[in-house]
Amino acid sequence: MTPEQVAAGCKPAVLELGDAFTRCPVTLRQARLLGISGWAFYIAGRAGALGDVRAETVAAALGFIAPDAVADGWDAAVRTVRPTQVAAATLLECCRWGDENVDPLPDAGRLAELLERAVEAADATGMPLFAAWRAMPVPERSAGARAAASLRLLREHFAGAYLLAVRAAGMTPLEAVLAGPEGEAGAVAAGWSPPYPPVGPLVRRRLWAEAVTDRLTAPAFTALGRADGTELVDLLATVRARLRRP
Repeated sequence: MTPEQVAAGCKPAVLELGDAFTRCPVTLRQARLLGISGWAFYIAGRAGALGDVRAETVAAALGFIAPDAVADGWDAAVRTVRPTQVAAATLLECCRWGDENVDPLPDAGRLAELLERAVEAADATGMPLFAAWRAMPVPERSAGARAAASLRLLREHFAGAYLLAVRAAGMTPLEAVLAGPEGEAGAVAAGWSPPYPPVGPLVRRRLWAEAVTDRLTAPAFTALGRADGTELVDLLATVRARLRRP
């Protein structure tokens, strides 16, 4: 497999697994412990690594969430707790989820090793969220925790690359969401209000942006080589299937 093929092959599992811990009830409980809403915890949890910045900066970095929705979550969080504290709590929950769900699986150590090599090799240019998260120290924990932390980092890497590709395609973030698989439901979930632009003309641009995303993220997987890159795709598919089982 070429690096671009590895990127494309890894992307679905990384996007799903890199965010899985946020849907865990134990993770959501941290919002109550910090005294903030679940939405504020999500926004500050993702962008808190940027530090004490304004909501407008957070909205620009997140990209695909409506600025007003970002401001609602960010401003509510920072009135109660420092953003870096929410980010640190989020990272701990990510590692806990990895301890419990990934570490018991076969080849967790090998998965963590391959993911960490990809994270280290990734180019962070134009991807402030990925760069900020990569600079945060990961607690010394199990292979499953390390794998989960790396999955989160790679998820931000893919998201940052896709945002760059969408803008290069001449699309707005809202248009990209509307042209995606969730359509208007995805736009509503991300806080965008109707009326929405027509989707038909956007689909081809979105497919082009997806291909550019694979090219932008390919350097992370070039470091693995063909054999290890293929192995990573297979491991991620296996882990994804196992974690989906009841």
